Amino acid sequence: MIRNIIAAIAVILAIWASVNMFNLDMEANKFQRISELIKSTAMEDKKLTNVQQPVVQQPVQTQEAAASKKNDEVAEKLKALREKAGNLAAFKTSPLYKKSCASCHGNIGEGIIGPKLLGDSKEKILAALQDFKSGKRKNYVMYGLLSNMTDQQLEDLANEISTFQQKLDEATK
Repeated sequence: MIRNIIAAIAVILAIWASVNMFNLDMEANKFQRISELIKSTAMEDKKLTNVQQPVVQQPVQTQEAAASKKNDEVAEKLKALREKAGNLAAFKTSPLYKKSCASCHGNIGEGIIGPKLLGDSKEKILAALQDFKSGKRKNYVMYGLLSNMTDQQLEDLANEISTFQQKLDEATK
């Protein structure tokens, strides 16, 4: 009876996690569209200012300083947008990770309910997954998620998760 209740809770959590991941994906897409809009607007502003404003001869240093200041402002706005968006869309993850792991461990392994996975080695992750699946480590949610996975799927997940830190570092450069 208790196993059935725990299994039902695990199913409800899995459904909730899937819905939550869908919502997070939608939010990430919004931030990507905002970034694209900022880029396209910046290009349009450049075109409009060249057409509408008369050319006034200024000293070369002043024009360069103004251009540098404008570039710094744009960079600052993009930085603020990235910080506001967080790292949700830093890189793509597999559907298997999104479905099974992201709701607890975060879209990029940063940890939400479950522990942070960033920086863990493939061997450590694979050993933990196998321990959860076999029941050696007790966690009913993990057992419920992993019990129907093949050894190849576990290895694929471990391989993918072990690359998250490197992908995040590359995305934030």
